[in-house]
Formats: sequence, structure tokens, C-alpha cells
Amino acid sequence: MINQVRHPIWISSAKRPTARVFAILFGIESMARAIITSVVPIQTYDLLQSERSVSILYTIMSMLGLIVTLSIPLLIVRIPRRWVYTAGAVSLMLGCGAFALDTVPGQAAGLFLRTFGAGTLSITLSLYIMDHIKRGELVRAESVRMATATVAWTAGPFLGVFLYSTIGMIAPFLLSIGFSLLLLTLFWYFRLSDNPALQKGPSRAANPIANVRRFIAQPRLRLAWLIAFSRSCYWSTFFVYGPILMVATGQGKLAGGLLVSLGNLFLLGSILWGKVGMAKGLMRTISGVFLLLATALAGAGLAGETHPMIAAIMLLAGAFFCVALDTLASTTFIRAVHPHERAQMTSVYRTYLDFSELLPAFFYSIILTFFGLGAIFIALGTLMVFTAIVVWRYLPRGL
Repeated sequence: MINQVRHPIWISSAKRPTARVFAILFGIESMARAIITSVVPIQTYDLLQSERSVSILYTIMSMLGLIVTLSIPLLIVRIPRRWVYTAGAVSLMLGCGAFALDTVPGQAAGLFLRTFGAGTLSITLSLYIMDHIKRGELVRAESVRMATATVAWTAGPFLGVFLYSTIGMIAPFLLSIGFSLLLLTLFWYFRLSDNPALQKGPSRAANPIANVRRFIAQPRLRLAWLIAFSRSCYWSTFFVYGPILMVATGQGKLAGGLLVSLGNLFLLGSILWGKVGMAKGLMRTISGVFLLLATALAGAGLAGETHPMIAAIMLLAGAFFCVALDTLASTTFIRAVHPHERAQMTSVYRTYLDFSELLPAFFYSIILTFFGLGAIFIALGTLMVFTAIVVWRYLPRGL
């Protein structure tokens, strides 16, 4: 995807926003973030030397990130969407510069900038997708988008930790900055624009509190948020505490990066999961996957620090199931949101990412005061069972 070839496959699509265009942008953005995904928690653990302290820092910065995410629609209604997207890419680069300082204040600033950058990129790209991809093509388009990101999330985490451990602390951050620059270049080359046909009609107030109230008033949006929140809780736990488990039990930093990379390798199955979702229905597939995910987490929790490699295998099994949710979960939101309030509702929906870093980190800081790392996986498995029951009960069978 990122190699220079004589005739890049995307040249013929450069002038029209197809599913392939969005997949390319998402893939490069994923690479920019994936390279430092395992590096950041390991670096934070090296600085703080405590799993509980890592959880506290993540909790504080996630709270600030949540406030920023809810305010993004205020930017979108005042600033052209392309400039908001640009600001997100620039924030990723500034965040890497803050991480490269290798200090606790720099770590805090980097986490905040990374949250803001990921939030703006996610919301604006989602709006572009909803503008230009037909509802009947969403499941296929999302599976292609996730499959395109496979290379990034498979190679990136291990590559980042390898550079961090062998070449130097700054190396992975420089490489991440390079991919962010490539993302900006391609974004402006594709010349994405809002769909004029969807800019008409009444619009909702951009006030964050009003947006939250409007979102909560719609049961299908609440359910879509719960699904996305629960699966994101798994990934935030996997990305942060998977590498920490490997380091804390003496398996090494490279083992932590390898664990995350192997977990993301299952993104190759996104197209398969997309077909399963279309054949079996979203309700049956999503609820069943949550139960399987809970089983894998229970196994990881019971193995814990006593048998770290068994715990790692169970976490990898969970990653395989979670890919199904990555492929299918966003469809429940896209099919439920009204076109005239997409920007406002997308910003509220996107808070699942901030809450999935905030709430688990907060509760883990309490759990880790009394128990070992295995306990947090069992606690997370309980959430998965709850979500499976809610999905089975309330998600429309004909969706």
C-alpha cells in the first residue's frame, strides 16, 4: 500500500471518494498510530515503574480527551472539515514530539495530543464515509477498510518496539511522524469534500450538552455506543496491559510488541467476519462474539501472571473475536443515525473511545491495588457478558 510502484492502484480513484480511497487513508493513519501503540505504554511503564501509576495517568488524560472529543463538532461547524482533518494529523505529529521528550509531562502531553488527533481523524473520516458510501454497501466497505489496516496493525506494534529497543527511543516516533505526513499528502491529493446533497435540511445545535441529550434520547444510538464501547475496552486493555504483562513477567519488551502485532494479524479475518455478519445477521453474530470474547478473557484472567504465555494465547484468541466487532459494530451506528445530525451524533458516538480508556483505567487502578493483572481480564469479561445479553435483547433482528 505504501510502497512506491510504477502505477499505484489508487491513481485511477484519486478524484472520486470510493471505499478504496477511505481504506487507503485509514490504512496509513493506522500505521502512524500503530507504530507507537505498544511503545507508549512500555515507555510510560519505564518512566513510572508501576502498573497502577500507568492506569492513573491514562485515566487523567482520557478525561481531558473526552472533553475535547465532545467539542469537535464546534470546530466542524466553524471550520471546513478538511482543515479539521488536517489538524488531527498535525496533532499526531506533535504528540510524537512530546513522547520523544521521554519525561512524565511529555508523556501526558503526548497522550492528550494523540487522543485529540485520533478523535478528529476518526470523526471526520466517518462523516466522509457516511456522505459517500451507500447504506447497503456499508458492511462490505467496512470489512475492506479493516482489512486494509491489517498490515499497519500487524507490523506496526512490533516494528515500533523493535526500533525503541534496538535503535533508540526517538526512532519509532520519527517514523510515525513520517506516516502522518504521508497521510496529509494523500488526503489533500484525494480532495475529499462534503456531499452537497446532504448539507440541506434542519441541523441540530452544536452545543455538546444538547448533543449528548439528543444522543441518549435515541435507543438505537445508545445500543450502538455500548457495543462500540465494550469492544474498544478490549482493545485498550489489550494494547496497554498486554505489553505490560509481558514486561512485568520478564518476557521482555519485544514480546510485548509481538503480542500486539499478532493480535492485529487477525484483522485479515475482517472480510470473513463481514460475510458471517451478512449471512447470520448482526444481532446473532455480535451477541455470540461477545460471549466468546468473555470466555477468552476468563481464560486470560485465570492464567494471569503465573502463566503469562497461556494468558497471552487467550488474549490472542480474544483479539480474533474482537475483529468481528471491529468489522460489524460501526454498522449499527451508521444505520441508526439521521443524516442531518451526523456530525453532532458522531462526536458523541466517538466518545466510546475516550470512555474505553478512561473507565477501564480508573477501575483497573483500584483492582490492581488489591489483585494482580489477571483480575482486570476477569472484570472485563463480565462487561462482555453484559453486552452480549443487551445485544441479544434489544438489537433488531432485521438489522
